[in-house]
This record gives sequence, structure tokens and C-alpha cells, in this order.
Amino acid sequence: MNAPLALVLTGPTGSGKSDWAMRLAQELPIEIISVDSAQVYRGMDIGTAKPSAAVRALVPHHLIDIRDPAVRYSAGEFTRDARAAIAAIHGRGRLPVLVGGTLLYLRALLRGMAELPAASAEVRAQLEAEAAEVGWAALHTQLVRVDPQAAAKIHPHDPQRIQRALEVYRLSGRTISDWQAAATPPSGEVRWLQFALIPGERAALARTLATRFESMLEAGLLAEVTALYQRGDLNAELPAIRAVGYRQLWAHCAGETGLAEAVSKAIAATRQLAKRQLTWLRSEAAYETLEPGDSAGIALILRAIAASGFVAGRPPEC
Repeated sequence: MNAPLALVLTGPTGSGKSDWAMRLAQELPIEIISVDSAQVYRGMDIGTAKPSAAVRALVPHHLIDIRDPAVRYSAGEFTRDARAAIAAIHGRGRLPVLVGGTLLYLRALLRGMAELPAASAEVRAQLEAEAAEVGWAALHTQLVRVDPQAAAKIHPHDPQRIQRALEVYRLSGRTISDWQAAATPPSGEVRWLQFALIPGERAALARTLATRFESMLEAGLLAEVTALYQRGDLNAELPAIRAVGYRQLWAHCAGETGLAEAVSKAIAATRQLAKRQLTWLRSEAAYETLEPGDSAGIALILRAIAASGFVAGRPPEC
């Protein structure tokens, strides 16, 4: 008996993944599993482009609003939660569609988690001391020299991931990319169809991202970030607050930048995120790429699902 099917729909930020998923929902009984490291947080709706309550009432969504912004959420937790959601959706005879651009989460789910060296308080303290002296951007430059593959996927202002990548290298003499490549893939409990929306014109995507961020501001994004800032129990080093857009507006709330500068930095950071996502996806041969503006793409996905033997409303046989 073939393993049950699941669909992955990913792509850079702003490529239209959620819209494509809703179009699929018009044709098939699907449930959506969010693959977004910011949408897991409650109170972060506008800047994460979180599906509205009305959309979520039409199509069930999972792994949204499951954490407070003060709480960290890891790729390992996502893998556990996503597998549970996939199994439950299969049990209802529906098709799980994983939608989002947090590619670290997808890699952990599809390839398994690498057995990395245990954390070392001593090495982490050394790295934090170096960062205090020269800055995390300089440590990111170190990472570029020892592990360019990992560095291409980690932002220079992401201290948690820079620290972990350098920690693994210093502890083991092997790069974190080597460790991840050696991860044991999960057993074949799911058959995956993997699609990535890759815009052919990067300049057009950049314009879309700038326009989208301006629309988020008009929808109340600054007020959303201000409310988080005024809670008093959050800080700029938490993963939730480091999310693109939130980090820059948080600096404005803290009086570190003017609003115009914060907006400019947020738009630039969004473009940089899209660039890193594109670099990652183009290195992954498993994804069939689609042009976001190609209306034939949905039909192609539907044919692939039909060819897989998926039958709506019939739970997979054991």
C-alpha cells in the first residue's frame, strides 16, 4: 500500500503561496499546515501576513497562534507538531498542504533532524564575548569562511543561528551543513509532492514586497508592534521579535531609529530574506518550480495529485 500523500507549497516571501493554497482549496478537500516561524506567535498578525479569521473559517489551518511571543519555538517542535497534524488530516480523508517559507522547518520535516553536538556553555560564552567586542555581523563573516553554505541561509543579524553554527564547528571540526547533510531521513510514512513558487523577475518581486509592507503599515502594523513593545516582558533578542519587519519597528519603538529609517530597513530586510530563500530553493532539486503568475500552475499541481492516486474522503489503509 502506498504511503498517504502530502503536498508542500513553498517559495520566497511575497510569492503568493497562501493565495495558491486557497485556490487549491476550491478544488480539493485540503487542510493547511503553516510552515512559518512567525505565524506560530499570537498577536503577530499583520506583519506575518497571517490568514484572516474568515479564511481560517473556510479552510482549516494548523500551527498558527500556538505560542506566545515570549516563548521560543524550534524546528524540532515544528517537526513533531507537523507530523501530528499530517496524521490527523490523513485520518479525516483530507489532503495536508504545507504552506510557508521557513525552509529550515521544511528541511527538518522532510530530511530529519541532524544529531548535532550538544550545546556547550563554554563555547557559547566565548562566542557571546566575541560578539560583544566585534558584533554578530563579524561572526557571520567568520561563518562565511568556514561554512559558506550555512552562511548563505543565515542573516547576519540572527545571533542565535550564527552562534549555533559556529559552536558546532568549533566543537566538532565539522560544519553544521555537513552534519545536516548526514541527517537520517524519516521513514516513508508520507509521500511528498513538493512545489516552489519561484518568480522569474526578481525586480518585480522586490516591488511587490515594498508595496506589501506599505500596505501592512496602513493596516496597523506599527500599532501591532507597539503593543508588543509595551508588554514589557519581551525583548529584541527573542525569535518572535527578530522576525522581519518586527525587528526594525521594534527599534523605532525603542527610540533607536526614526520611522522612515525603520520602514526602509524593514523593506530592505524583507528583500534580503526573499533572496536567501531563493538561494536555498535553487539548491534543492526536489522541488518542482512554478512561476507565481502562471495560471497553468494550479492545473499542474492538480494533475500531480490525481496521478498520485489521492482519493478525497477516504482515509489511507494501514
